[in-house]
Amino acid sequence: MISPLPHEDLGAAWRKARPRPAGRHLDSAASSRQSSRALEAAAHHARHEAELGGYVAEAAADDLLQQGRSVLGGLVGMAAADVAFVESAQAALVALLTGWRLPSGSRVACLPGEYAPNVAQLRTYGLRPQPLPVDGLGRADLEGIARLLAEDPPSFVHLTHIGSHRGLLQPAHEVASLCRDAGVPLVLDAAQSLGHVDVDLGADVVYGTSRKWLSGPRGVGMLFVGPALAAQLTPVLPEPEGEPPMRAFESGEAHVAGRVGLVVAVGDHLAAGPDRVRERLAALGRVTRELLDGVGGWRVVEPVDEPTATTTLRPPGGLDVVETRTRLLVEHGIVTSAIGPERAPGEMTGPVLRISPHLDATVDDLAALAAAL
Repeated sequence: MISPLPHEDLGAAWRKARPRPAGRHLDSAASSRQSSRALEAAAHHARHEAELGGYVAEAAADDLLQQGRSVLGGLVGMAAADVAFVESAQAALVALLTGWRLPSGSRVACLPGEYAPNVAQLRTYGLRPQPLPVDGLGRADLEGIARLLAEDPPSFVHLTHIGSHRGLLQPAHEVASLCRDAGVPLVLDAAQSLGHVDVDLGADVVYGTSRKWLSGPRGVGMLFVGPALAAQLTPVLPEPEGEPPMRAFESGEAHVAGRVGLVVAVGDHLAAGPDRVRERLAALGRVTRELLDGVGGWRVVEPVDEPTATTTLRPPGGLDVVETRTRLLVEHGIVTSAIGPERAPGEMTGPVLRISPHLDATVDDLAALAAAL
């Protein structure tokens, strides 16, 4: 018995607001489909750049961008002044580490299954990753973290809210509370969680991207830093006169049209109702796992009721995940991702197939994937 999907009206509205897909798009953890409104807004701004000049067009869009900073900040419990637009989640982490200027050798506690590019950036800045305690699933062990913070506190805790290699939701609210009590900053990687689950959890720093669950354009990311920690950052260039300190972390050579498209996409998200969005995405994840576990020998990694829309499948012995992903796309028009163990070498033991439907996905889409597998 397959669980029903809630908020079918929301799925229909999300589908209607977008160009018709060429196949079945089940890969929002990589990049979601933008709405026609977001596409048109970005194109409209690009035309303004051609008509008025890039910097004049940017100045004309300043009020809209400031509204976007305010709304995005609200999603993570911060204000417009705490937001910097950057080019990607990785660019946000680089900007943070560049400005923080922690002493070489400073320890940073992060999950054993941390995203490999994040670990590489930490090491590039001379920081030493230290594993956070986790349970058998790879979820943060709160008692173990409390002991770590009391006995041997790191310079900061870096927590990836939802990994890109599995749809496991970390207890970020509880970790934030432990960090706050210990006086240790929490940096939250929300690349896979912003627009997907609740991110207003009390972290000192949050960073994320436009192109995944917020369904905005590629080439846009966000760095959110609370005032206390922002005061400790030193930008490469001085902040513009009269502007909030975080504005100094925004590039003057920016894809402003993409930022405009993101602001419109965030408006779509709010209009849909973030609580309803989360409920439908969690239900899509549950249905995906119910339909796919065991099909063709593939096994689901996540607990069936994990409240995320991302599902990863371990292949049956001898099956090539990359080849499967290609065949799904070419022969069936189904978009998924093949994730290799290099994505999170501290946790993954082999490749997985990742399925990540957004609001417009249907049970028929997931059943078609099951049949193809």
